[in-house]
Amino acid sequence: MDFIFIIGPSAVGKTTLAKELYKHYNGVYLEQNMVPEFIIPDDVEDVGVYEEQLCWENVLLQLKFFYDKGCRNIVSLDYDDYRAREFPKIFKGYNFIILRLVSSDTEQIRRQMIHRHNNEGGLYALEQIERSNQVIMNRNLLPNEVKVDVAGKSKEEVLKSVIDIIDNYSPLLDYDYQLDDEHNYLSWVQSRNLN
Repeated sequence: MDFIFIIGPSAVGKTTLAKELYKHYNGVYLEQNMVPEFIIPDDVEDVGVYEEQLCWENVLLQLKFFYDKGCRNIVSLDYDDYRAREFPKIFKGYNFIILRLVSSDTEQIRRQMIHRHNNEGGLYALEQIERSNQVIMNRNLLPNEVKVDVAGKSKEEVLKSVIDIIDNYSPLLDYDYQLDDEHNYLSWVQSRNLN
């Protein structure tokens, strides 16, 4: 596989899965938040949009860089769901898969978020868990996207099932795709009014 993208709501287990897939496939591990620190100019009107746009463009360059250097099984995550809709357009012709992690048990994600907040830090938005999980879980599948329900599964069970999915998946290289309506997606950038 050229690229393995992992998306989903907060606390669903994206990072845990990505790190294991990276080791399993001896690939590359890249999170959007790995972008170097930068100062936002004072004249920027919408800081959230500016920051997310720079991070997005930077990680796209890194993804292509690693690919051009011969790396494969590039595991990448930590994207706004809003950006997921762009993967089929940008990576058409590549062997890629989008793994959309969701949980049909919202309480499981709630417990994981509380645990993460108390033990690991990171984004904490408990009040948004149910809505974000529902929106992400119920939107239409994108080309080369597979939905993985983690409800009631251990991290080992999720890893095993995802490896099986990847190893048996035949990505579409050619397909018709127009960018889906952005209002079917969520964004942490509040000014996009998508959540």
